[in-house]
Amino acid sequence: MKIVLVWLCFCCAALVSCVQQDISSVARKDFFTVDIGRLEDQIDLFNLTGSRSARKTAIAMRDGLLYLSNGNGEKVVRYTSYGDLLFMIYNEETNPPPLTLRPQGDGAGVATRWAVSYPLREPGEIAVDSRKHIYVEDRFPPERQSFDGEQRALLDSMVLHFDADGRFVEYLGQEGIGGTPFPRITGMYSSIQDELAVICRLPQGWNCYWFDRDGTLLYVIKLMDDRIPIPQDRAQVFFSVDAIMAAPDARKLFMKVNYYRNIYDESTGTPAGSEPDSSVIWIMNIEDGSYSGMVEVPFFEFTSTENNRRVTENLLYSMLGVIREGRVFLSFPIETGYSLLVLATESPELEHRRGFIPVAAEELQYNTFSLSEDGILTGLLATDWEARLVWWRTDRLLTESHQ
Repeated sequence: MKIVLVWLCFCCAALVSCVQQDISSVARKDFFTVDIGRLEDQIDLFNLTGSRSARKTAIAMRDGLLYLSNGNGEKVVRYTSYGDLLFMIYNEETNPPPLTLRPQGDGAGVATRWAVSYPLREPGEIAVDSRKHIYVEDRFPPERQSFDGEQRALLDSMVLHFDADGRFVEYLGQEGIGGTPFPRITGMYSSIQDELAVICRLPQGWNCYWFDRDGTLLYVIKLMDDRIPIPQDRAQVFFSVDAIMAAPDARKLFMKVNYYRNIYDESTGTPAGSEPDSSVIWIMNIEDGSYSGMVEVPFFEFTSTENNRRVTENLLYSMLGVIREGRVFLSFPIETGYSLLVLATESPELEHRRGFIPVAAEELQYNTFSLSEDGILTGLLATDWEARLVWWRTDRLLTESHQ
């Protein structure tokens, strides 16, 4: 499972300048670094002017192997945890010929490190199942894109399926193998029995497409904005969906919804803005579309001093990922890294677990994360000159007491 968080501007970090001192820091291990560039052992994160382009870079970790989908570089690569590049799927029209990787199937004997040519356009979201099969988001060429007038959405995306050696298997669309293009893909998740969940954003809601391991469409869940649940005890609130993610071990979706309420000027009674009311994780059964539970997410409380008095502000966590047994990881960016919160949605009697992962200021040019189904967090942290591949044993938050 994978989930990507990108903060190009840490506006919240400037506000949150003090870390709760009773929260333990999770030990970090640095795997290796990758230089910024276009060669096979480099990664292209920035355009020629030095600023971020709109294309994604995503990461996945499975069984100690690291997978990178690089939209600017139009390639997908697999590394060992020691930084050995094992193979690359690349667009030969936009990438220089590989120097250290052998072309697959060149007849020169058994290769342990190889390159596979495939016309990738804009690889983005990535998921890897237990077979080590790779699923990658990509774009259709403009002549094969279409517009859905009913849903008011551009249909331009597909999911490419590669086997464990990087060989192309098929592409998936809305109906399955060879189907029509997806709307904008916001997430892909490998689930139970190597099933695949594809989450898409629409102007008026969300669609979830659920496939079996052979690419057959099993379920389509449509979550229109006017059907998003609101807790019965909330009055006059409006909402924003933070994220929708799939469980790794069940046919379930986890949807985090933030609720807000209007605030008014006490002297005039006119609207003066809005403030967070609450945040709830809703759990849905894919097979029948019913909600099986909900868990309220505590606020991240930031305390500051104004006019010689202490003021506490309620801020909202973001959903980072879902692991086995319904455990949900959430994060909030602070000055020196991320504050973490772990909720046990299937066992509300269990205590919340809190932790902190350090990230240096120089590493905030671009961040993307992947959470394994066991709760290990892997990250790509970019500076101006290199990308650092790291991990944190955040799974230990599940067994240690971090209040």
